[in-house]
Amino acid sequence: MDPPGFYFLQISQHEHASGAIRRKICEATEERMTDRAGPIDSIPSKAGMPRHPTIPGKWLALQLALSGLIAMTLMMRTGLKVIENRTLIGVSIAMSAAALVRYIVRRSHSPRHQRLRDFAEYLVLFSGTSLFGVLASYPAAALTVGFDDPILDRVDKALHFDWVAWYIMVANHTSLQIAGSVAYAAIYVSPLLILGHLAWTGQRSAARKFLVTFWLAVLLTLALFPVFPAEGPLAFLWHGSVPYMPTSALYMEHIIPDLRGHSVTNVDLGSLRGLVCAPSFHTVSAALYIHTAWPVRRLRWPLTLINLAMLLAIPVEGTHYLADMIVGLLVAILAIGIVRTSLYILWRQWRKPEDIPSFDSACDESAYSLPAGSLVR
Repeated sequence: MDPPGFYFLQISQHEHASGAIRRKICEATEERMTDRAGPIDSIPSKAGMPRHPTIPGKWLALQLALSGLIAMTLMMRTGLKVIENRTLIGVSIAMSAAALVRYIVRRSHSPRHQRLRDFAEYLVLFSGTSLFGVLASYPAAALTVGFDDPILDRVDKALHFDWVAWYIMVANHTSLQIAGSVAYAAIYVSPLLILGHLAWTGQRSAARKFLVTFWLAVLLTLALFPVFPAEGPLAFLWHGSVPYMPTSALYMEHIIPDLRGHSVTNVDLGSLRGLVCAPSFHTVSAALYIHTAWPVRRLRWPLTLINLAMLLAIPVEGTHYLADMIVGLLVAILAIGIVRTSLYILWRQWRKPEDIPSFDSACDESAYSLPAGSLVR
């Protein structure tokens, strides 16, 4: 007769073996799915759809080419052209260098090269989208008619937002001016942190999803811009000498009429200015940055706080109505929803859930454990 502890010893050995088998199955499944679909966030969930389906790189290249085509077509229609100077040459060299790096290390299996490859790709796509978006805002401004400041101001009053009081508070405190200008410039810092982290951790799917969402948000902003052209609250609401000139100054009041009258025909990349009042693209960007950073534990709170500070600085530094910011938030939500829904629909069309192994189910503890109370001899 076997000793009493024999059965429990056998159970312990069996559970240990099953645990080892389970770990190896999980590791093999993770490695296989990562090689096939990209980073770990592309592994299918129990529903059969990846948490972040990987968007093909060709789509992003087409997206960037389409952005350039739209910008150039609008500029040709309105008689605008980019000045050929050192800034244009510098931008061209920088983007070409990043694209060259992406091409050179495209097939490397070195983790360092893969990170460099991905970051170079993200940098080209984000910078190109941003550049073409700003360029397209100039001919878009030339096609606008009138200013809708009275409507936007009435919306602010209905929301009990007093822009003049907000501006006076900032103008009377140098510390708020410095903090506001720094926070407003965070629009350039946040994407570098997000894309750098996603490249470092190999989350290509999440990065490409962010880039497509950002691109769509730019298109939506440019499409709505002619509907709400405005010169801004500083020009419309403030009368007399200006005690504090914010970052955006009075560019909309001066540049938009000149573009409409065709007195401005050359665009200098070194002196590009934001001309879109509504929707506020700083608000659009802040919402997208927070949404993308929130699932990343290391970025969640730092970028949330940075972009909340930017949101507080937007009314004065960007000379925006609160109505501009609300429309900007709605644009960001719409872009996120469209991209998420589109990816879901495309994934359902391309793949059938039953054809894709579920990584979660392969790593389910209950699938490899013994029923409670069972004995193995």
